[in-house]
Amino acid sequence: MPAEIRPALLSDIPAVFRVRTSVRENHLSIEQLSQMGITKEAVAEMIAASSCAWVAVVDYQVVGFSMIDIDEASLFAAFVLPAFAGRGLGRQLVSAAEAELFRHHSEIWLETGRETRAAGFYRSLGWGNEQDIGHLDIRLTKRRS
Repeated sequence: MPAEIRPALLSDIPAVFRVRTSVRENHLSIEQLSQMGITKEAVAEMIAASSCAWVAVVDYQVVGFSMIDIDEASLFAAFVLPAFAGRGLGRQLVSAAEAELFRHHSEIWLETGRETRAAGFYRSLGWGNEQDIGHLDIRLTKRRS
């Protein structure tokens, strides 16, 4: 069954956290996310307030998601369950996020680890203008075409 990319619903939040805590690279636990202020309640507030999150659904199961901060012009999350990697879902999720960000901004940004698979993935999608932000992390930007 092909994947459906759609806006995230409040009922998707437990699955979003399941995806986020299941990834191998840049793994964070529920406790670590909570310490960063990323809680189910905070995500619910964001989803209720604006179009800021999308999910990839395969066989009625959320297998990936992306999230943005519209005010900050940033893509701050894009994750896919490891078992579903390599199917183009990440590309579709990032595309949905970029489209919404570019409705509001001419330049958007994200931060990731310099030597991660994610950095290579974003570069392949046209993100560039790499800036070192310390701790082996980089900021990448993308301009609306």
